[in-house]
Amino acid sequence: MSEQTRELREQVRERYAEAAVRASTGAAASCCGGGCNSEVPDLTGGLYDAAARSSLPAEAVLASLGCGNPVAVAELREGETVLDLGSGGGIDVLLSARRVGPAGRVYGLDMTEEMLALAQANAQQAGAANVDFLKGHIEAIPLPANRVDVIISNCVINLSVDKPAVFAEMFRVLKPGGRLGISDVVAEDQLTVAERAERGEYTACIAGALSFAEYRSGLAEAGFTDIEITPTHEAAENMHSAIVRADKPAGRLTGVVGPAARVRRAG
Repeated sequence: MSEQTRELREQVRERYAEAAVRASTGAAASCCGGGCNSEVPDLTGGLYDAAARSSLPAEAVLASLGCGNPVAVAELREGETVLDLGSGGGIDVLLSARRVGPAGRVYGLDMTEEMLALAQANAQQAGAANVDFLKGHIEAIPLPANRVDVIISNCVINLSVDKPAVFAEMFRVLKPGGRLGISDVVAEDQLTVAERAERGEYTACIAGALSFAEYRSGLAEAGFTDIEITPTHEAAENMHSAIVRADKPAGRLTGVVGPAARVRRAG
């Protein structure tokens, strides 16, 4: 990893650590700015509806830094195993845990100690016994291969310093026939990397965003099929919050074992 890459990752970690501290004191923080967190009617249902917000710990809602509501479009089912990449304060983990029920399981992966501590406290407050929080990076998911039915993520993959590694790891840990339901920021294809950087900082979920074509090709190269990228609302000029769906083909077992997991149970 280059020094520049390490610096970017550390900047992201610091920003999210600060957001976790703010949320724990009752203050909200935004990753993507007004465009991403505005209540715009879209495919995600305008982010989180009032009923969902009121049923969760306030700190989980305040720590939500996403650009959509992946749980609303992931079509989770009873008994499924779900992985949330960049789980933050745990809002999507807790919503997913309700949908999959006691027979299901939800993993939340985050690299930030402060977010993990906040998510653990939120899960305990919500009484969620079917969740686990893992410390690690989304480029090296600490789970074995073929482990989860669904992967969700909310405005996090754009922050990765190695997106091909993220796509490969998602494919590895999904079971054959598994699927993605992701919210992310995506750039229109004509924008250069420099033009994306002009529209916002890397840590603000803008400069590191892939284009629509780059996202599709990256997922396809990792082995995903049935790729759909649906823009929902504008995050910056010629850049959009979007829902990303894709499938891991049935019968495509992967045999690589991931790094050892550091698991924190909420029960």
